[in-house]
Amino acid sequence: MVGAAAAADAVLRARRLPALKVGLHLTVVDDRPVLSPAEIPALAGGDGRLPSNQVVAGFRFYFNRRTRADLGREIRAQFEAFARTGLNLDHVNGHRHMHVHPCVFASMLAVGREFGLKAVRLPRESAVFSWPGIVGQLAWLLLVAPWIALMGRRLARAGIAHNDYVFGIAASGRMTGPTLLSYLARLPDGVSEIYCHPGAGGADGEAELAALTAPEIAAALPRLGIVLATFGELHARAARP
Repeated sequence: MVGAAAAADAVLRARRLPALKVGLHLTVVDDRPVLSPAEIPALAGGDGRLPSNQVVAGFRFYFNRRTRADLGREIRAQFEAFARTGLNLDHVNGHRHMHVHPCVFASMLAVGREFGLKAVRLPRESAVFSWPGIVGQLAWLLLVAPWIALMGRRLARAGIAHNDYVFGIAASGRMTGPTLLSYLARLPDGVSEIYCHPGAGGADGEAELAALTAPEIAAALPRLGIVLATFGELHARAARP
């Protein structure tokens, strides 16, 4: 999140870990923009922050021409800010998955091509696998799944790599050891991203960090036939003749 308060510290840490694959987490809601509020008055609020309500923001992106123009400028500024770090752009996704919004997605692809965009997270989480209740499953299958499938086809046509599935969105903040093992044991064929927020200073983040670093998790991977890969490696494989 190149506009976030700890971005500079994150870049310094990434430079000390050359094997770490770092992506751009495009942020168009619920944080600080890279551009000054005066440069994007239709996008940034009076407090200088990006909109906090995703639904309201989504309608504004789609129906308000000035907001959409500011959105495009902010997305470009974030790609430019990432480029200035000197880090290799491994992949791109969106904060709160806002890159699934048609306007954000279109701008991300258009601008991303200029900055070497090669891979994008496709937030396709199986309704039956992850979403409890028939109502949630139906809403996903009827409203979200068709657009996610269209995103996948557009990415493929653009030569941009993506995962087939992502797991952990519905269990965000609760990816403990047993939960993570249950996901790993039931992964479908294809490329799956496991969605976690490991960290320190909070019970949820520490629990997810402990799960990801647990010896039993590492031991389970070869036993289950799971091969670890980065988004950049997916693109490299797809590009081979």
